[in-house]
Amino acid sequence: MRITGATVLLTGVTGGIGGALAAELSARGAKLVLTGRRREALEPLADRYGARTILADLADDDDVRRLADEAAGTDILIANAALPSSGDLLDYTPAQIDRAIAVNFRAPALLARLLAPAMVEAGRGHIAFVGSLSGKAATKSTSLYSGTKFALRGFSLALRQDLHGTGVGVSIVQPGFVRDLGMFAATGSGTPAGVRTVSPRQVVNGVVRAVERDVAEINVAPLELKILSAIAGQFPGFAERVQRRSGAEPTIRKIVQAQRQSR
Repeated sequence: MRITGATVLLTGVTGGIGGALAAELSARGAKLVLTGRRREALEPLADRYGARTILADLADDDDVRRLADEAAGTDILIANAALPSSGDLLDYTPAQIDRAIAVNFRAPALLARLLAPAMVEAGRGHIAFVGSLSGKAATKSTSLYSGTKFALRGFSLALRQDLHGTGVGVSIVQPGFVRDLGMFAATGSGTPAGVRTVSPRQVVNGVVRAVERDVAEINVAPLELKILSAIAGQFPGFAERVQRRSGAEPTIRKIVQAQRQSR
């Protein structure tokens, strides 16, 4: 699927990787449709990239359906929006749990369901989900976040099989620890056990490659983290013991505390 000239709906544009994705997609000649909850954050991006913007709260089912209606004609969906949702489950209220599940899993799944029929009818299109290596390997204090990312990965890989032969591709891009953006930039903390990071540019390149080459799954991480996440997926008990011995808990507590204060 060529990005140049395609209409691309990008969620989560006002935070983290979203801004870097918008810049790259615009540079490649995409017709951008950007969505977020805050008008004051969207308007400068609309001016910068000549994009159309749609205000929507992805935790609101009616907003998601309206977003799909207003973004009719989308050739490429890049579902990038997500809530961090780190911390022990017992610290979350039922309403906070509902919101995390809605934004991280239900909204991308529903957007895919609502936008895919027109792509299938046209015989072309692509749906790319931005997940996380937390969707392959669980770690302490990520039960809610990992749960949504495990679900997103399974949904993506199965939907890809459902749409095989229609001309519509489906991919999931799963970054590891990303420097300069998100939780590490906000907290100033290092990665657990000194694990190497990747740049926002590497994540953007992964998304572009997934779309243009129709790759099922791309893990954007240093080799050692790819290997560790693969092992953790097969041997979770072993991975749990390794994590406990790695001395990562002080870093995890710092990140969780920062995210708790922002909720």
